[in-house]
Amino acid sequence: MARKAGGGTPATDALQAAGVPFALRAYEHDPRVTSYGMEAAQALGVDPDRVFKTLLVDIGSTSPQLAVGVVPVTGRLDLKALAGALGAKRAVMADPAAAARATGYVVGGISPIGQRTLLPTVVDETAVLHETILVSGGKRGLDVELAPDDLVALLSASYADIAR
Repeated sequence: MARKAGGGTPATDALQAAGVPFALRAYEHDPRVTSYGMEAAQALGVDPDRVFKTLLVDIGSTSPQLAVGVVPVTGRLDLKALAGALGAKRAVMADPAAAARATGYVVGGISPIGQRTLLPTVVDETAVLHETILVSGGKRGLDVELAPDDLVALLSASYADIAR
């Protein structure tokens, strides 16, 4: 896959700086749509199982501690499984405003790549079934396509069964 420059988001900048091959996949975002991942799959004409959403959770027991789960848009995040994969007792969905502040991205455009702080990240194991997957490129209407192993390596992430 050819590496394509441009995009101007922290995600694309991080991919370029790391030398990770990726392709930009832009589409016209409809502001009335709230199912961002399914919108991307439909607009780009790709199998929704290859489009992954980035979800932030809080795994802290006494104070907030954010982490990231990356799951197919066709599934749901299993909070208990994610907590287990991260060695935490529990996980709850992070407040959207806290997620936006922590990552530097707007909800619906949160990328697992190029966040303000590298957070513990788990990618659903179904990602390895595909040569490439798509994740948010850092803004609504922009995805990046890359090899799942490149995503995991870049983020020091791990694979686990975290989707239902």
